[in-house]
Amino acid sequence: MPTSPPVPVLTIDGPSGSGKGTISRLVAEHLGWRLLDSGALYRAVGYAAGMAGLDLSDTDAVTRCAASTKIQFRAAPDGGETRVIVNGHDATDELRTETAGAAASAIASVPSVRQALVALQLGFRKAPGLVADGRDMGTVIFPDASYKVFLTASAAERAKRRYKQLKEKGLSVTLSSLQSEIEARDARDASRAVAPLKPARDAVLVDTTGMGIEDVVAKVLAVVKP
Repeated sequence: MPTSPPVPVLTIDGPSGSGKGTISRLVAEHLGWRLLDSGALYRAVGYAAGMAGLDLSDTDAVTRCAASTKIQFRAAPDGGETRVIVNGHDATDELRTETAGAAASAIASVPSVRQALVALQLGFRKAPGLVADGRDMGTVIFPDASYKVFLTASAAERAKRRYKQLKEKGLSVTLSSLQSEIEARDARDASRAVAPLKPARDAVLVDTTGMGIEDVVAKVLAVVKP
């Protein structure tokens, strides 16, 4: 009896602020594929841990939190940013802060937390296809993905993008502190022992510095063969 071909996956990895979220969403919409924002999963666990008053250095407690936190993605009614529901609460805006990003980066270095979220991430692979956005999608979670992209940009460029994004949300931030946080997170993510941030050997590298969103989307779509 013939087996059906595996559901195609496009992984889009890269550092914080490289545009993964926006590009992944637009590419998924263009292809009509499902979307996995893996960074939101880690941010959601970090948020839930914070709401529970947990010490992020308490790996056992954070692992239990990762296993028990209920995370849902809901399409926004106005076609805007996908809403992330954490334990019944719409935490989308809170998850986009640098505090949530730092918490996500801290707990993502814990092997037991990563393992607790693996099955959840694999479950997103359903027909007609999946666009998986994260830091280890092409290297760890979907190493057999048909298409792989690694987005990057200079730290200064990424800080400017995040600054504009957060100011539009009415948050008080400074450009210099954002760049420092991004550089520190880059170093932490690249040097961690578990699933360090790096391009998959077979990934197409796309430097988005100075590029418009439409140009980046076109470049990523060109990777996906008909």
